[in-house]
Amino acid sequence: MRKFLIAGNWKMNKNYDEALQLARAIQQRAVNEKKINIGVFVPAPYLREMSLESPDLIVGAQNIYWEQYGAFTGEISPPMLRSLGISWTLIGHSERRALFGETDEDVNRKTVAALKHCFFPIVCVGETLSQREKKTTLDIIGKQVKELFYEIPADMARSVTVAYEPVWAIGTGKTATPDDAEEVHAYIRMIITSLYGREISDEVRILYGGSVKPSNAASLLKMRNVDGALIGGASLNKEDFISICDTAVSIDKREGK
Repeated sequence: MRKFLIAGNWKMNKNYDEALQLARAIQQRAVNEKKINIGVFVPAPYLREMSLESPDLIVGAQNIYWEQYGAFTGEISPPMLRSLGISWTLIGHSERRALFGETDEDVNRKTVAALKHCFFPIVCVGETLSQREKKTTLDIIGKQVKELFYEIPADMARSVTVAYEPVWAIGTGKTATPDDAEEVHAYIRMIITSLYGREISDEVRILYGGSVKPSNAASLLKMRNVDGALIGGASLNKEDFISICDTAVSIDKREGK
């Protein structure tokens, strides 16, 4: 049974005091929560403090690099994050791909490095608006999923979470319909099954990320292959984020989950 993961991606938002206040509010909601996992992926300067302040939350990085040390200005290595007590990271977010030129190969290298250092990576895949309009969504997603799992053994693959984020929906207020999201999530699971078998694919969580908010969370989370959400804007508002967490709890006992 896959437990829901509700994860907030704060991106480059909040000053330190604001971030601490928000983390404390979410931590208070997470105390004694057994039905779902709740996480926040915070700006790098806040990682250590947020982790110490939030023992009931998953606190993760927004990026990671594949080298352990060296002349890579601005990058953060797996051992550095580990020394801060961090064991979760986002990889391949669409903004990293679009703004910083990350390729599918880069995403795979980061994923492999993260897994070798016992991280739990949330790896993002998704199509652009033009790709969607050309009806190549499944082709694009299939390629990205196969690339991210390239040369990753089965015992490591089960530690990966995949996040489907239709690029055209991020920060636009638009969202895929529940049926559209389910179609892509089911396709992702089918690919993982073809790579590793049903046992592994049944363990891998697939999150939806694309303008998730309190008003649409229930309809998305009710889908069979939607195992949680990677939330951007709504995660910066404690009431909205906690509302989505509460929604997940209310439908966590779906048959087949």
